[in-house]
Amino acid sequence: MPRARRNTSYKFTGLHDRRSRDLPFNAERAEVEIDNPLALDLDEKIIAMRSIRNDPLARLHSHHQIDEAQYRGGRAYQNDWEKAKRGPQAMDPTREYVDGTRSGELVIESQRKAVLRLNRVERELGTDGSALVHDVLVLGLTMDQIGQRRAVRTQRWNDYFARRFRECLDRLALVYGFATDASVRRR
Repeated sequence: MPRARRNTSYKFTGLHDRRSRDLPFNAERAEVEIDNPLALDLDEKIIAMRSIRNDPLARLHSHHQIDEAQYRGGRAYQNDWEKAKRGPQAMDPTREYVDGTRSGELVIESQRKAVLRLNRVERELGTDGSALVHDVLVLGLTMDQIGQRRAVRTQRWNDYFARRFRECLDRLALVYGFATDASVRRR
């Protein structure tokens, strides 16, 4: 007995939406366009969701408060900070002794270059600017929290810190080569 033919085609009629529907109640996310890792063409892009809850730089970028050069300059600073932080550390005498000696960690070339770039950034930003950038990009503090740490809690100070932080991001974009001096002056 012959089989009955199906009327439906096996070809997919539409794309599948693979975004999660069950998110935590305090989730903060933004859409971002990234390169498709499974694409055959190099220029193909897909839309992905990125969490911005604990990332102040991504939050500013997704709300269009900073541009791409400022965003990349901030990410480069965070990358250098992560590389430089991994350096040699002191022995902890409170820890239990384990047989064998701990050899000192060597400072690798990329770590040394990261420290040199961070020193240049600190000279460019000054003491206050580098402290502000460190508080936001490394510690993840908001402008309200920075104001509380510095004992100033008014909206005017929060606006000042936000404006100063964007100026520091402009300087980071210049130092890391993501912007030119002329593009920063236009802003």
